[in-house]
Amino acid sequence: MQKTGAALATAAVLTVTACGGGESGGGAAGDGELTRVGVGVIASTDVAPLYLGIEQGFFEEEGLELDITQAQGGAAIVPSVVSGEMDFGFSNVTSLIVARSQGLPLQIIANANNSTGVQGEDFADVLVREDSDIQDAADLQGRTVGVNTLNNISDTTIRAAIEAQGGDPGDVEFVEVPLPDMPAALERGEVDAIGSIEPFRTIAMQDGARSAVSNYAFPIEDLTVAVYFTTEDVLAQEPETVEAFRAAIEKSLQFAQDNPDEVRAVLPSYTQLDEELIDQLVLPAYPTEVNRQSVQELADLAVQHGLIEEAPPLEELLPE
Repeated sequence: MQKTGAALATAAVLTVTACGGGESGGGAAGDGELTRVGVGVIASTDVAPLYLGIEQGFFEEEGLELDITQAQGGAAIVPSVVSGEMDFGFSNVTSLIVARSQGLPLQIIANANNSTGVQGEDFADVLVREDSDIQDAADLQGRTVGVNTLNNISDTTIRAAIEAQGGDPGDVEFVEVPLPDMPAALERGEVDAIGSIEPFRTIAMQDGARSAVSNYAFPIEDLTVAVYFTTEDVLAQEPETVEAFRAAIEKSLQFAQDNPDEVRAVLPSYTQLDEELIDQLVLPAYPTEVNRQSVQELADLAVQHGLIEEAPPLEELLPE
């Protein structure tokens, strides 16, 4: 397998050797040696199970050693996986739907995280100022909403929430605002609302912002937000390694779901979040299975809102 290359010069590269107790499962390496694979991620709560899996030895049990590259976002991860500089990557589902519709040979291989499904208690929220007259998603009609990336999962799900509550999503102005700048932009009145995720969600709420709608929790039920993916070439050439990675990440997701305190404990090892803030964060859900129906709904919304002309067949993006 390829090691992570130098193309992501702006990324902070962190090499992590999977280690822990137990005998190697030999899923990827039959001679007792570990197979080294490159994985691109972002520094967020979404990927905490991956780091926990390394600590718990789940990847070593499957015969894998991970080279982790922390990228600034999926825009850097997707081309690096396509080019073979990385073997696996992390991305939100809408980005992969768009990429697949453009002919990129990407396939989802494992879940990463889901919405909690609870309004006001999810890791993503559309936040407004405390004194705002915006009470729900429909009230966003005619307003300006800050999102970190246009034509992606955030504004797509916000549009869906607006429409579900009787508003016109076509009468909303979405503007790009970097996630760290969102709380200040909202406070200064530069935008009427922000589509925020943790930890910036909690930071903004500590400054007095409140939730108008949890756009990952509504209207799509049990939304699979992000996943791990690879290319068709890697799947064809290294099927045992792909299966080993899938098995290890599924063990990691189950451990994270069962041990939220361990999730919080691992965050300082790969983020710069302080412990006081970590204690206040709303964590994602970490189911082991991708919710295929939610992926299809995101694909349909991508067509409806003009992100793509035609949705890629689900069996191509997410094989059985």
